[in-house]
Amino acid sequence: MPKMKSHSGAKKRFKLSKNGKVMRGHAFKSHILTKKSTKRKRNLRKVVPADVTNTANVKRLIPYK
Repeated sequence: MPKMKSHSGAKKRFKLSKNGKVMRGHAFKSHILTKKSTKRKRNLRKVVPADVTNTANVKRLIPYK
């Protein structure tokens, strides 16, 4: 049986926590940052767990992470 291929886009966007949760970054942090408050930008830096409804699909895309 050959190795499975990881999805290149998903590899860059998701990682797994120690407990197996899929972690993701926030959107809206790349441009037009002048009108966003410092607090809002700071909170966008944090990594948060992905929604449970997407977890199974994302784990299928990154089998070796």
